[in-house]
Order: sequence, then C-alpha cells, then structure tokens
Amino acid sequence: MMTENILLGIFVALLGHYSLFLFSIFLGLKKLKPSQSNQIPKEFVSIIIPFRNESEKIISNIKSIIGQNFPEENYEVIYVDDNSTDNSFQMLDEFTKPQNVKVLSLPKEFSPNAHKKRAIRYGIENSNGELIITTDADCIYSSNWLTSMLSNYDEETGFISGPVEFVDDDGIFSKLQKLEFAGLVITGAGLIGSGKPTICNAANIVYRKKAYEEVNGFYDQMDLSSGDDELLMQKIAKDTKYNVKFSLISGSIVKTHASKNINAFYHQRKRWASKGLFYKNISLIIKLILIYLFYLGLLIQPFLVLFISSSFIYTFALSLFSKLILEYVILLKGKKVLFSKLSLKPFLLAEFLQVPYIIIAGISGIFGNLQWKERKIRR
Repeated sequence: MMTENILLGIFVALLGHYSLFLFSIFLGLKKLKPSQSNQIPKEFVSIIIPFRNESEKIISNIKSIIGQNFPEENYEVIYVDDNSTDNSFQMLDEFTKPQNVKVLSLPKEFSPNAHKKRAIRYGIENSNGELIITTDADCIYSSNWLTSMLSNYDEETGFISGPVEFVDDDGIFSKLQKLEFAGLVITGAGLIGSGKPTICNAANIVYRKKAYEEVNGFYDQMDLSSGDDELLMQKIAKDTKYNVKFSLISGSIVKTHASKNINAFYHQRKRWASKGLFYKNISLIIKLILIYLFYLGLLIQPFLVLFISSSFIYTFALSLFSKLILEYVILLKGKKVLFSKLSLKPFLLAEFLQVPYIIIAGISGIFGNLQWKERKIRR
C-alpha cells in the first residue's frame, strides 16, 4: 500500500509540473506581440545557408532567397557546402546569381565533427554582416521573409527566432508531422514569450554578430554535431544584455518539407532530443527530465492498473485528459497568433502516437547512434 501511495503521489506531482509547464507556454503566447516596425535595419545582413546533398531542392531555395523584397546592397547570401557527395555545389556554382550571392566549399579539416555547425561558423568567418541569419537549403521563403524577420530587430535585440512550417503534402503521415512540428514551434514561441527561451529552429533565426562573439559563438560546442540554434540562443539569453524575440509576422514563416518516411523522422527527432544533454542550465535539464518522466508515466500506468491496483486508473485518466485539453488549448492559441491555416483534425491520432515516440526518441537520443545526411555522427 505504501509503494502504491508513493507512486500515485509521484504521478500526481509529475502531472502538476507538466500542467504548470503548459500553462507557462500559454501565458507566454499571450505576451507575444507582433512587431510594429517597418524600418529596415541599418546593419548589413549576412544570410548563411549550409548545405549537404540538397540537389533536389537547392535551386528552388536560391530562386526563393534572391526573390526578396529587400535592397540587394543591404545583404549578402553565403552558401557553404558541407562536403556534399552529390552535385549540389556544381548546381549552385553554375546557377546565374546576383553579385551578393557566393558559394563556399568547406575545408575538410575545419572542425570535422561539428558538421552543420562548422559550415555556419565558416560562413560567419567569411561574412561581412553585423546581423547573421541562418536557414536551411531545403527551405522556401515568401518575398517578404527577410523584411518580416528583420522588422523584429531593435538595439536591444540579440536573437530572433522565426516560425518554420511544413508544406502541405498529401498523406496522413505528412499531416501528422505538420501538426506535431507546429506544436514544437508554438512551444518555442511560448517559452520565449514567458522569458525562458529554450527551443528554436536553425532554419529561421537571426542573431547579432556582436552577441555571437560575446558568448564565443560555437567555441564550446564545436565537438558536438548539433546546437547551432537553441544552445546559442540560450547562451545569448543568459550571458548577454540582449533580448530574445519570436517573430509572429506571417511573412516571416519559412516552409520546408516533412520527413519522407518513419526512419527519417525517427533519426531527425533522435538528433533533436540529443541536444538536451548539453544544456548549460541545470534547472532546465531537470525540467526536461520531469517532462520525460511524465510521458513515461503515461505508458506505465495502464500496466500498473492491470497488474498492481485499479487506483492508477484515476491518475492515468486525469493525466491523459489534462494533457489533451491543455495541449489542444495551446494549439488553438498558436493557430490564432501564428499558423492560421493549421488543421487540428489529426490531433487525437497525433496525441496517441506522441507518447511512445517521445519516449523512444528521448532514450535513443542519449544512447543511440545518430545519422544526418548519410553521415553517422557523434553527439
């Protein structure tokens, strides 16, 4: 009986913690305000686009990036080839480009384990901009993307996280990914709004080069294959005087494609989960562990009902019902302020699949081997 009561108390405590976490996201979304500025920053802008084996999408990307409603003399675009094994570099090199676009090839000996992060660092070291924007070579942008992202910038801003959205592809797997990914973006936005910037996506971020240099850039992360986005954001938020913002402007949304299959999805989420091991904020790591335990509890409690006591049906039902309601409310809020065309129809199926996938991805991110762009990589 004592063990049963202790377990029941643990499950209730984990639910309380997770509910407070979701509530802080909701409040953070309410605090976010769209930028009212129509000013183009006086600072020169460098857009860094690392790429590896993107022959299918690289031309669509460059056509999109050079079609910006932004003065050409105010920005440059730097593509950095991360040792592609296809003809991506040749395709870009032969494409007719404006003068503000250049393509660099990354030296093989340049921080070999950092992969994408080394490509970004190499691009920054060869850039002229006071503002750095990073995005991915498989993305598509509206013509007002650059203007929209930079309208959030002011003298107190060190980092801007922008929204990323999956394009509408046919099939339930794609729709599930689009909803789940939107949830991650909305979560990141809410945490920034609540003053606790935690997650963002490197496909759409802006940062002040001075802030990047102030926190020594990726210097303490160059032995890691990831972390070019949220680890940098967290350092700028913690170790500089600058603010972190999220862009709510619809024109700042970057679009990309969902994973083609379950295997690609699994390896992507495993890489993302592995970054949590290297957060510098101990309280944040503890918070993430407690959230993971909440999800693990959702999987364990039905078995406890079957094999130990029917009492666990109450904590399980309360936990599941609270999760469904609170997360649906957050998605509705995110749909209202950001993704107006987001379909919530796959919500229940997505919720059903989310629990095992987070448990598997979380543990695999810690212990499993990681893969990216035909590479086996270390964390």
